[in-house]
Amino acid sequence: MANSIFKNIFIIPELRKRIFFTIGMLFIFRLGTHIPVPGINLPALTEVVRQGGQSGLLGMINLFTGGGLLKFSIFGLGIMPYITSSIIMQLLTVAIPHFERLSKEGEQGRKKIQQYTRYGTIVIAAAQGFGYYQLLVHKYLPQNPMICEAGIGFMLTFVFTITVGTMFLMWIGEQMTERGIGNGISMLIFAGIVARLPQAVYQTATMVANGALNPVSLIILGGILMLVIGFVVVEQTGTRKIPVQYAKRVVGRKVYGSQSTHIPFKINPSGVIPIIFASSVMFFPAQIDQFLGGKSELLTSITRWLDPTASWFYYFFYTVLVVFFAYFYTAIQFNPNEIADNLKKHGGFIPGIRPGPNTATFLGRVLNRITLPGAIFLAGIAVFPNVILLIPMFRTVPQSLVYLMGGTSLLIVVSVALDLMKKIESHLLMRHYDGFFQKGKLRSGRSR
Repeated sequence: MANSIFKNIFIIPELRKRIFFTIGMLFIFRLGTHIPVPGINLPALTEVVRQGGQSGLLGMINLFTGGGLLKFSIFGLGIMPYITSSIIMQLLTVAIPHFERLSKEGEQGRKKIQQYTRYGTIVIAAAQGFGYYQLLVHKYLPQNPMICEAGIGFMLTFVFTITVGTMFLMWIGEQMTERGIGNGISMLIFAGIVARLPQAVYQTATMVANGALNPVSLIILGGILMLVIGFVVVEQTGTRKIPVQYAKRVVGRKVYGSQSTHIPFKINPSGVIPIIFASSVMFFPAQIDQFLGGKSELLTSITRWLDPTASWFYYFFYTVLVVFFAYFYTAIQFNPNEIADNLKKHGGFIPGIRPGPNTATFLGRVLNRITLPGAIFLAGIAVFPNVILLIPMFRTVPQSLVYLMGGTSLLIVVSVALDLMKKIESHLLMRHYDGFFQKGKLRSGRSR
């Protein structure tokens, strides 16, 4: 059955075109992560980074950028500046009336907000580019003077190249969303994580072969990860269905009978967005500290507090941020008052609940109740790799493998994979093919 489904995917011309377009864009993205900024001696830099630049907070940032950060590639910043700019714009939409009005103006307002987001991306990417230049100069250049020749010319080249690389990635993400399959920005993060998995698996296999890693620990860790994957799938697909009843309506000369339906509220309505937003906030002090070349004692202290390998405060603050963004993003996506008004206008009501304000209050209470456990689960998933590494039997497991197969990376991979399957299934069902989640035998294979 699975073979027939995958065969049907490539029968549909539009779906086939979208999939190949997405694959082509992801290939360009991965190719760019291996192209260094002009002026960098890549072999020398690779050796210095290999000796100790891939742990702690810097290693986590490198994970989100698809491995391009510590290669100082043209895509070294990844898509994170765009995500940071999006966070700022969403906060401004809530705090400033002008942006709130724009968000309610439909397509034109959305385009204007998107334009502001792009401008913000340029500013943030340039600032972070300069910060990574400072990182290169102060951390890696003293260890190996052959990496590059520091100077105003190289600095301008570095910042300009890495900023343009981020803007190009932003364009790729938008094109993938419009002309490809799935959400383009999420797909870029997904590809960056998955592309690093083979290297982590090879490193782990080498350690097992050399006797540096106990196979029993690896088997136990694999079992734990399988359980976590199961919980993630349940959490991402679970919904609370609110029953809705529509009364009889008279439209012209026709009488439409009452009907029953439901409003599906997901257990985790915000998806993986809270973790991505929280990670961006966690990375920000370290990026500013790099921008200043480590000259601010306050920022250096904050960066040290937010390092998962050096401080417990990281776990507390990360949890608070994830829960906050879960509620914040849910509040932006779902407006109980608006839902209640729409139900009232169309003659719908929730059994046992008065239409209007009472319905809005009920929906808000339901959203708050289902968002809290989802947010706590997200926070637990976010700190999961760091907690695993604190257990003595797992301390010899490579950090790269734990970060890639657990926690944030696992949630992103599973969420994006499920979303991608649902998008493909919608294309199949529109043309009368059975999808991934359909039971029974496939139909004839021809669209009607």
